[in-house]
Amino acid sequence: MKAIARALASLPVLALIGWSGLALAYTVPGPWWVARSASLLCTLVAVGTLIGLRPFRRAVAVALGIFASVLVWFFSLEPSNAGDWQPDVGQLARGEVEGEILTLHNVRDFSYRSETDFTERWETRSYDLSKLDGLDMFFSHWGSPLIAHTIMSWQFADGQRLAISIETRKVKGQQYSAVEGFFRQYPIYYVAADERDLIGLRTNFRGENVWLYRLTAPPENARLLLLDYVRSMNELVEKPEWYNAFSDNCTTSIQRHVRHLQPDGPRFGWRLLVNGYLDQALYESGRTDTSLPFEELRAISNIDARAKAAGQGPDFSERIREGLPDPRAASRREDATQ
Repeated sequence: MKAIARALASLPVLALIGWSGLALAYTVPGPWWVARSASLLCTLVAVGTLIGLRPFRRAVAVALGIFASVLVWFFSLEPSNAGDWQPDVGQLARGEVEGEILTLHNVRDFSYRSETDFTERWETRSYDLSKLDGLDMFFSHWGSPLIAHTIMSWQFADGQRLAISIETRKVKGQQYSAVEGFFRQYPIYYVAADERDLIGLRTNFRGENVWLYRLTAPPENARLLLLDYVRSMNELVEKPEWYNAFSDNCTTSIQRHVRHLQPDGPRFGWRLLVNGYLDQALYESGRTDTSLPFEELRAISNIDARAKAAGQGPDFSERIREGLPDPRAASRREDATQ
């Protein structure tokens, strides 16, 4: 019985040792083999201690000490804005507000010939916040239907649209890895962009499947959310932060912005992590159009064919919304008659 009790007590310690090994494998600087060697050595020493040292509580204490040392190392790592960044994340968006005018710097509006062949264009754009009249949400799927990349997009009565995607900032030659996303490998990055760039890249060049939902958020809430985004973008210019695939990703970051404004707002629980189902949660909470059954709404909300037909034309945003129900249309008509 004592052996069984020790084995059971060892399981959480072994999990911490496993995390320590992975953390070292991905964060120790230098050639890959140096990091892997450090990871292997740490794991072997910790496991060997747990198996061979007696009394058992001393072995646990030593193993936890190794974990604590790695944890201190891990949290000592600081992100930087200095780097040889990939072109699509080369500039940091920032903004300022004067009266009703939001001026955003480094709005991305690339022209693509393929996913890797494009003409760079970073612009300074101004948006009249008094004309903000809608908020939409994109869900982009590239593999498993369980996981999506989420993007918010603000609509203005003068025809402008501003899409903002919370992503990873990668240096040249670096690829995204879901596992590495847990281990401080990428600074978090806000892409402020034209929809023709940010969404068209996914539908027309990466072959991703994208859904678009018009949200019920009133303009005043959309405005507060946008300004909270801008606040975070400005803070990242001064002090970069790490992306984390669990706690600081594209969707949990959106939820955090919403919680800043609505502390008692809805909590979507597990669907924040398995966010391929988040569109259904939005529907159930009345945050999208509910005049149609959800499956019917989801079917017409897929924009792949419309985006491909629109290409990189100036009417891209209008064409991808053709046929989509807009739950705020009635409010706009009422405002126009007042």
